[in-house]
Amino acid sequence: MARILVVDDAAITRALLRGVLEKAGYTVVEAADGDAGLAAFRERPADAAFVDIFMPGKEGLATIKELLELAPKLPIVAISAGSTFTDTETLGWAKSYGAAEVMAKPLRAEAVLAALERLLGRKV
Repeated sequence: MARILVVDDAAITRALLRGVLEKAGYTVVEAADGDAGLAAFRERPADAAFVDIFMPGKEGLATIKELLELAPKLPIVAISAGSTFTDTETLGWAKSYGAAEVMAKPLRAEAVLAALERLLGRKV
């Protein structure tokens, strides 16, 4: 089954995504920041990635840009709980950086799996 990279500084979000994705048969690799996510991807590329926009250290937009430099066709889902800007605005930025899909937190299992089905072309 496909390997999914989850890059998010919130342990609860990583745990939620791991549970949903592993239950659906995916292999999950977690990273708590952009640098760790890029290192994990370089070590063993993933088939898709979920990347949080706001993280300490290397934030999500830079992480998305660098992941796509490594693998231009990598399907990326940008996720965000928002900031001083609206979710819509920050997630729109992620689309301009190359994210294939965007999702506002809190994430819903059905939406996560539907996004992967669209991006990977597989029925989950």
